[in-house]
Amino acid sequence: MSKEDKPFLSFGAPDIQKEEIQEVIRSLESGWIGTGGKVATFVDAFKKYKGVEHAAALNSCTAALHLSLLTAGIGPGDEVITTPMTFCATINTIIHCGATPVLADIDPVTMNIDPQRIKEKITEHTKAILPVHFAGRPCEMDEIITISLKYGLKVIEDCAHAVETEYHGQKAGTIGDFGCFSFYVTKNITTGEGGMVLARTEEDIRKIQVLGLHGLSKDAWKRFSDSGFQHYSVLAPGYKYNMIDLQAALGIHQLARVEESWLKRQHIWNRYNQELGDLPVILPASTTPGTRHSYHLYTLLIDKNQCGLGRDEFLEQMNALGIGTGVHYLSLPEHPFYQTAFGWRPEDYPHAQRVGQQTVSLPLSSKLTDKDIDRVVQSTRQVLRAKHG
Repeated sequence: MSKEDKPFLSFGAPDIQKEEIQEVIRSLESGWIGTGGKVATFVDAFKKYKGVEHAAALNSCTAALHLSLLTAGIGPGDEVITTPMTFCATINTIIHCGATPVLADIDPVTMNIDPQRIKEKITEHTKAILPVHFAGRPCEMDEIITISLKYGLKVIEDCAHAVETEYHGQKAGTIGDFGCFSFYVTKNITTGEGGMVLARTEEDIRKIQVLGLHGLSKDAWKRFSDSGFQHYSVLAPGYKYNMIDLQAALGIHQLARVEESWLKRQHIWNRYNQELGDLPVILPASTTPGTRHSYHLYTLLIDKNQCGLGRDEFLEQMNALGIGTGVHYLSLPEHPFYQTAFGWRPEDYPHAQRVGQQTVSLPLSSKLTDKDIDRVVQSTRQVLRAKHG
């Protein structure tokens, strides 16, 4: 099998169906493609899905994190504790607030932030904890909330991987003070680019809404509606973080199929477990009882001593076979900017360092057919057996 024989199988391909396409066309034909009624419909549907009262749609999870931190009062001189096993946006938003990110190493099995390491990093400057539900597996939120209450800290959940995730009967994003979601193209629900933030209080979500649209007064988008021009007031020096109706047109129907799509990814996850379990790799840990995994990423750990090849060689050979893969993630202390800015050393976070050097994500999308899954399994076995056997 080669890339010439079959089309390239993209990693994280979005599952876009005709309902979304028709909704986008209706938006285009309506002449209203900016922030409007479809965004409001999407927000209402997401609030219902999560069982919450306060939510705001934004243009990314990065925006959601940034505004949550600002609304939580995070600023210069403050410290925010988070994980080294995450996308750079998690850290960058802390920096954008003028605060200092502080890393606590991960649990080597779950790959989520270790609450015991959080305790070790708390200082008089600590103001918040930012846990990331990595790959869709919930963090140990009972312990994290206990720590936050003891030290008077805000908790901002990074739920970029965790739309469907649940922890002991609570939905991800509803446990802390804020919950931040991503609808990027590779996510379980996509709007191309987009995000959502949940907040506990109306005051907090109101502030986020204002900051997310230039600091303009509420419902400023209505100033061009058929109800007549409405003057607006600038209440704060805000940001251009609003979602638009073209994005929400996708999200409305993506959200309507969220459970159907989750079951498809669960099927893929189970097939990978069954058909790759005899290979010399470490599979993802089993789902913890009392929780729900969103099955966003399926990560293998490729140890050269066990497999006979390194992670990057595995990536190259899978690509040669026409299979797209991902790396989630190289640990943050390995990036030059953070080493220079904060003096971080990878070896100070040994679990994250090991995972970052060995991890590879296989395709996991509700768009995948059984034939696609067969290709991924066969290619994975071909590469690893050739080197190991």
